This record gives sequence, C-alpha cells and structure tokens, in this order.
Amino acid sequence: MDSKKRIIVVGGSAAGPKAAARARRLDENAEITIIQKSPDLSMASCGYPYYVGGFFDDRNMLLCTPAGIVRDPKYFQNAKKINALTGTEVTGINRKEKTVSMVNMSSDKEEKLNYDKLIIATGAVPKMPPIPGSDLKGISTLQSMEDADFLKKIGKEKNITKAVIIGGGLIGIETCEALELAGIEITVIELLPQLLTFLDWELAKLVENHVKTKNANVITENGIAEFLGSSGQLTGVKLKNGIELPCELAVVAIGVSPNVKLAKEAGLEIGTTGGIVVSEYMQTSDPDIYAAGDCVESYGIITGKKVHAPYGDLANLQGRVAGENAALGINKAASPGTIQTGICKVFDYKAGSTGLSEKAARAAGLSDIETVINASTDKPGFMNGFLLVTKLVVERKTGKILGAQCVGPGDVSKQIAIWAMAIKGKLTVEDMVSADLPYAPPFSLAIDHSIAAAHIMQNKLSGLMTGISCKELKDKLDSGEKPFVLDVRGPDEFEQTRLGIGEHLIPLGALRSRFRELPADKSAEIICYCKISLRGYEAARVLNGHGWKNVKVMEGGIMAWPYPKEK
Repeated sequence: MDSKKRIIVVGGSAAGPKAAARARRLDENAEITIIQKSPDLSMASCGYPYYVGGFFDDRNMLLCTPAGIVRDPKYFQNAKKINALTGTEVTGINRKEKTVSMVNMSSDKEEKLNYDKLIIATGAVPKMPPIPGSDLKGISTLQSMEDADFLKKIGKEKNITKAVIIGGGLIGIETCEALELAGIEITVIELLPQLLTFLDWELAKLVENHVKTKNANVITENGIAEFLGSSGQLTGVKLKNGIELPCELAVVAIGVSPNVKLAKEAGLEIGTTGGIVVSEYMQTSDPDIYAAGDCVESYGIITGKKVHAPYGDLANLQGRVAGENAALGINKAASPGTIQTGICKVFDYKAGSTGLSEKAARAAGLSDIETVINASTDKPGFMNGFLLVTKLVVERKTGKILGAQCVGPGDVSKQIAIWAMAIKGKLTVEDMVSADLPYAPPFSLAIDHSIAAAHIMQNKLSGLMTGISCKELKDKLDSGEKPFVLDVRGPDEFEQTRLGIGEHLIPLGALRSRFRELPADKSAEIICYCKISLRGYEAARVLNGHGWKNVKVMEGGIMAWPYPKEK
C-alpha cells in the first residue's frame, strides 16, 4: 500500500504555492499537486499596477523568485518536486470520496485526483456592479495577469487619451498612477465621500489633494449609472447625477469578493463576510480540508470580529500555516488573525494604516477612544526630511494602541511597521513614549515621528493639552462659531502661507508681551497652531499658565490642513 501523503492545492497565486512549498519542506515524500486555472503561477499581483505603469517592463519579473528564476511548472517540479498543473480548472470536490474533479482547459480532458489533505486557495474575484453597458469593450479590472497585460498594452500603444477609474481604494489609486504615467487623462470616481476608506476623512483628503496635483480629476460621492458606447466600444460613462464623461477605458476597482464557489458547492461552511470559515489552524469545517488567502474570512484581533482581509502578505502567511498543518497531519501552526495592516503608493505620496481608524473603532462599538494627529518630517531638514502626517487611535482608559494611519511623502512604511508591532505587542502610549528606536540624522529625527505622536497623545490623556482637529475647527467656523484662532508662526511664514479663516498672527516669541490682543475673557475659546503645531502647543501652555482656561491646539498645524488656503 502506498503510504505517501497526497496533498492537493487548488489555486496557484499567493497562498497556494506558499502552502505547497511549506508542505514540501516538512514532508519530502508527500505527493503534492498544485492545480491552477491560470497559465501563470505564483504571481506578484500587488505588482500589477507598477508593471502597467512602466516601473519595469519584463513581465516575468512578476513571476520570479528573488534569484530571478521564473516560477513555472518546470521550476516547481525541479526545485520543489511539486506537480503544478496550469490551465487546469477544478470543477468539483467530493468530500466523501476525497477526490477533486478537474478539466484541462486546452484539451477538455477530464480527470479525478485523490487527496488525503486538500488546501483551497482560490483567492478572490473582482466586484462588478450591475450597470448597463458592462459588456462593452474597453472595460477592465486589474485582478489578473491578463488584466495587467491588457492595460500594459494600452499604455504602450498610447491610443487612449481618457480613462475612468471606478473606485478610490488601493487598486483604484495605484491604477490611477499607472495610467497617468502612460499619459492618459484620468478621472477617479468614488461613491463614498473619500478615497482610501481605511483612512479617516482628514487624512484621506490630504491624499485626494495630492492626487489632484498630478492632473487627475477626483469625483467623490458619485457613482456610475451607465457605461456609454458605440459599435460595442466604450465611449464614456454616465454618472448618477446625470453628468457624462467621455472615455475610451474604464477600470473597475470597487473591491473583491472571496472566491468560494468550489467550497460552497462542496458544502463547506461559509461565514458572514462571504469567506470560507477557518479555524486558527486554517482548517475548514471539513478536518481534511484547509483554506487560505483571499477566499477565507479572518479573525480581527482587535475587535474579535470576522473580517475579509485580502492582503498579499497575509495570504502567504496563512498559506504557510495551512501547508504545515496539512503536511504534518496535526494542527500545530496557527494564524492568530489580522490587524489589517496595509500601505499603498500614491505617486510620490504614501498612505498606510494598521489596526482601527477612528471611524472603524466607533463602528465597532469602541466609544472610549482618544485620537491625535501629528505632523512632522521623517528626518531632519538638513537631511532633506519629508512630511509625515499620522493619526493615532488609542483606548482612553488604558492607553492601549488601537490603530494608526500615516500619509505623506516621507517614510510612511517605517511608521506603519512601528505601530503594527506596537498593536501586535499590545503596547500602550506609556510604552511608546520611551521606545528605544534607532536614530541617526539620515534615518530619523532624534525623537522619531512615532514617538512624538505618542508624546502628543500622552499630553492629551494627562490633560496637558486639549486638541482639536482641522476638521473640527472647520466645522465650528462653518456653523457660525467664532473662536479666537491664533497663528504663532513668524511674519515671513504668515506671508508665505496662511489659512484665511480670520486667524490672528502673534509670533510665539512675542506672545507674552501681547496678551492685550487676546480675548479679555479668560474662558473664551482660543485655538493655537503653527506649521506643525509644536509652537502651537507651547503657546497653549503659556496661555494656560496665565489663566486662559479654554485653549486648544489645532493638531498637525497647517501641514495637516486639508482645505483650501488663502495663499
């Protein structure tokens, strides 16, 4: 009797090959087969926008190992002794017989394979809205290598002048940059009030402002009512408000749904998020079937709720767990869940997030929270530091860090990585105010941007500072309130840039000698700020020390102001 364990992996993008590779490293004798519908294997799908945008032109780079070897069936057979069947679709799973049915898409040949352990890694499918005209030529997604090849060809041929991106999420924004680099006039259309919904509005608005500086049009709070065309070809889109925009290309990027057709037909449990239900061991409701990647629902570590988290790195980590447990035959490796850490490039800006935004925290029922916004450079000015704007979300009572967002041209990735590990380690603000991070001027400020954000939060939680966001101040002004707005920068700075909201200029160095210009009523609301509000905070402490009782600091200062300025 053949004692070799038979492991079948359905899906060959991210989680599948990782699972197969991990299984092989733990069991040299197992018979491991990957079945992949696409002709390609182990695709770096997060790299598609950069391939389309011309950051590199060799398609094979999306399929290569770090050593530059293309991960094709020959590679998997020779290097890993894994049988990879590409261009082959799995049509069914018989759990009772422990077989999968498949068909070769070129020859139509049908076949069955037996398994001892099965790993489902079928990924996700792009959401397509039920809009009239969806069958017109010129409408695409950016979910597959075929999509990437199509958009790459469009960029090279330069026959298209106008394109519409439907959806302002990660893929939509990255596709916007890719097509703009190809010389195409872009309009991004987002149904919600903001781009990048993993950010809170005030940071998302900064990203939107930056996108607009790159000659891209952004339309929020609107959607597509109809695709317009002639002779089967896309010629434009009609928005929900009736406006028609001419375009020859539309890229739909409104998100993805778990690809659970096979799992559902096999009777596996599907969760409330639409993904396959798995345990921490990536085991499905069938003990001999595991699942990993974008097709599963994940455990949200902070809220304890299930989430769909289609991230490439998470898919690889989950695949590793599934492969190990399938190979060993016991559930040893575990995936603890996700805090949903992500980042994207927005031209020469970056936007990242980890944990919960303020909006997500409140939606999850976490009301006892505090937030701060910090703006500063990532390293000293004499080392050409670039701006970072961070919003930190913590539990007020305990100081436990719940989430962080960061945007700007500076080193956002480092900041998000710091906060992701802080959240994973269940650290508090008090832990972070004295974090021992590496410092040298080429890399960071003496007090790193992340530690400064923790200091601001500490000041806020201890009552040393009362903050107000730019949005809260703007809402006050729009509602007719008239707080005394105090700009404590220098006259030259004021002449160069000012908000134009009725602010009063009193430089910090002159503040103590000009108290007579402030409201005589010591309970009057005074809101202080400067470029990043470091001087604004110092001004607030001075005023508190001289009896003013209702002094606030506009967090992030002018650098975090997302609205038009007077100059």
